[in-house]
Amino acid sequence: MIVDLPDTTTSKISKSLVKIREEGGAVALGRVLTLVIVTSLGEEEDAIEAANDASREHPMRVIVVSTDQENDGLSTGRGARLDAQIRVGGDAGASEVIVLRAYGAAASDQEGLVTGLLLSDAPVVVWWPGVAPENVSTSSLGRIATRRITDSSNQANPYEALLRRSKTYAPGDTDFAWTRLTLWRAQLAAVLDQPPYEPVTAIEVSGASDSPSTLLLAAWLRHQLEVPVKYGLLSRATGSSGIHGVILSRDSGPIELVREVPNVARLSQPNQPTHDLSLPRRNLRDCLAEELRRLDPDDLYGEVISQGLVELLETNEGSVRDAV
Repeated sequence: MIVDLPDTTTSKISKSLVKIREEGGAVALGRVLTLVIVTSLGEEEDAIEAANDASREHPMRVIVVSTDQENDGLSTGRGARLDAQIRVGGDAGASEVIVLRAYGAAASDQEGLVTGLLLSDAPVVVWWPGVAPENVSTSSLGRIATRRITDSSNQANPYEALLRRSKTYAPGDTDFAWTRLTLWRAQLAAVLDQPPYEPVTAIEVSGASDSPSTLLLAAWLRHQLEVPVKYGLLSRATGSSGIHGVILSRDSGPIELVREVPNVARLSQPNQPTHDLSLPRRNLRDCLAEELRRLDPDDLYGEVISQGLVELLETNEGSVRDAV
């Protein structure tokens, strides 16, 4: 069910939610968190679809704040105005979705738009699928959030976006560039957990020049193993996007985990047969569901983004900057 509320206020939206609950019983109260999605006008649906899918694992209230602050509402001709839409039942997965489209001056106070709609005594997670503030933890919505999720891959310059995250990191921040590494990190950790238990002496990481996940993978390996990492960036024209491969050098021979075709990686190790592994690029739903499984700060991400990335750039900054 979809209920449209043109030219409305947060008070009227709240009353409409209560009315829907009382009359139809369509809105359940067993929500574990409030997810606030911050997007630009016209770019809401992909994020809403991902949230609806993730809500089957994490029942929640989803509040979508969609604004056009750059044009100050003038491009629409509507001036200061708040249009809302409530989606429940089959149109909202296991969640309830409130879409707020704010124009002009109504878009200037995002915190004020959502405050009256937050679930009481439930944690707040804020997700910026597209362009995020320079410092998410001090932004109007970031201040009220337990977790703050960004996606560097959707920024104009992913490399510069990660540098900003590194300089402004606060506990509770995370980025989908890190979440997309989970399968790679798990596979590499499993390989090193098998004999022979030799130390890694050198590391090579390669990936597309617009892949912030490749940069974070190299930073994670540099931080965890404390060995030099050779970081190579390739143009998108040379192959698939994302991470291309990792080579870990040991005395007995190299371990190679290389993804030459989409979704499949080849693992080769000394004295062992070569294996093809499923290693797909993770979609928005999988990344969002994983991040919502924990509401405490991701300390490892904090170490990698604020320390490991700095350690990596000290030895590879020239090559990285040239590639991007």
